[in-house]
Amino acid sequence: MTLFLAGCVALVLLSGLFYLRPRAVESSAEDLQQANLEAYRLRQQELAEEGASDLLDDARLRLLEDDESAIGETATAPDVGRFPAWVLLLALAVFSGGVYLQLGAIADVQITSELRGLGDQSSPEQMQSLIRSIESRAASRPQNLHYRALLGRYYMGQQDYPKAAEVYDALSMAAPEDAQALAYAAQAHYLAANRQLDDSARMRAERALAIDPHNRTALGLLGMASYEQAQYRAAVEYWQRLIAVEPPGSEAARMIEGIINQARAKLGEPVPELPEPEVAAVSGAGVSVRVVAPEGAGIAPGDSVFVLARNAESDSRMPIAVQRRSGAELPLELRLDDGSSMAGQKLSEAASVVVVVQVSPSGQPGEVNASWIGQAGPLAPSDAADMVEIVLAPRG
Repeated sequence: MTLFLAGCVALVLLSGLFYLRPRAVESSAEDLQQANLEAYRLRQQELAEEGASDLLDDARLRLLEDDESAIGETATAPDVGRFPAWVLLLALAVFSGGVYLQLGAIADVQITSELRGLGDQSSPEQMQSLIRSIESRAASRPQNLHYRALLGRYYMGQQDYPKAAEVYDALSMAAPEDAQALAYAAQAHYLAANRQLDDSARMRAERALAIDPHNRTALGLLGMASYEQAQYRAAVEYWQRLIAVEPPGSEAARMIEGIINQARAKLGEPVPELPEPEVAAVSGAGVSVRVVAPEGAGIAPGDSVFVLARNAESDSRMPIAVQRRSGAELPLELRLDDGSSMAGQKLSEAASVVVVVQVSPSGQPGEVNASWIGQAGPLAPSDAADMVEIVLAPRG
């Protein structure tokens, strides 16, 4: 923003330089006239010494013509020069600034700057102020789909599903061939209707799949809706399509495989035993936790459960280690150690950690996306296998 304002000031000064230039031209004309007069006097003196009266008259005539020419050249400049030029320059700068504020992109520059400045230390008031700015800008520039997508994600994170559905509906209408916008709109309607997938939302999800047969959001949503309507065969079919696009052996693949087996069990079919997850070579200490949901919590089997550890002695909220599980696995036990560390960090090197659990219906990480949360710590990583229990609670 500072660079932008400095650039504007520089342009105004540069334009002022060109604008005020006529005054310099006028000064040059005055100098020329004075030089002619001096030349005439010198020539007059020479002719007087030679006694050439005819030539003297001719010199006078030429001087008169030069004066008239100089007066003619400067005749147009004085009108500008006499008027206080700085007033026109100021008026031009104010007018240009007003036009830019109305038609330019200064609001976009400010929003981008605020988005880049957001961090873990940002206050809720700052976030609210930014969202109001985006809402205002999105209303004045409805063709900017980026703002609509931002607002949709924010409302989903705030669990304001009716608003999210409204935004994603507008987004999908503006970009009818965008499979992800259609899938998000269907998901928002599903969550806004207390996990009921009506015909309109189903049509959006199926249309998303018609555009992109591998859309994860639509496949997961249709599978979950089928499961909750006791249509277990349909749920298995959707989830089998979903697991096909996940990397084999990944946490997401294991999670989907778990809920597929749960649906198969409902159908009375034999459930293959899941192989034990490959455990990375672990060196160093860790923490073991047991995550429990209260009776009747209503956590869906397909909800994502993020279990992460943060350094208890740091202001940073960046996780040191994280694991992703599914709601179908609750209650679950796991161990966070260097095998689940991320971004080159080592949990074993932390003196103490705080373990945080977030249950996300949308599958997006982050506390703002969580419907249930839990926390334990500070805990000192060690080689001991002592289990610390974390009981989930609704996010306030």
